Amino acid sequence: MKEINIEKILKATASRRRLAIFNCLQGKKELSVSTIAKQIKLSFRSTSKHLSILYAADLLEKEQRSVLMFYKLSTKGQKLFSMISDIDSIV
Repeated sequence: MKEINIEKILKATASRRRLAIFNCLQGKKELSVSTIAKQIKLSFRSTSKHLSILYAADLLEKEQRSVLMFYKLSTKGQKLFSMISDIDSIV
């Protein structure tokens, strides 16, 4: 059902921390969890939890290399970030 998907996406983005992650990843090829955590000034564990929520909503893609996990915006995430940026410019 489409309403469930919309609700999942809205809940996933209804956090200033997750919006900060979006800002952090915008225009970047990919970033590790520790790099994102440092940039948004949040613990590794909390950052990882927020990234998992965004990933579950299909807004991020991830790739594990050795012991590091790298994240980037998915196509859906890029489109949503563009829409959020448009909203931000009129608020």
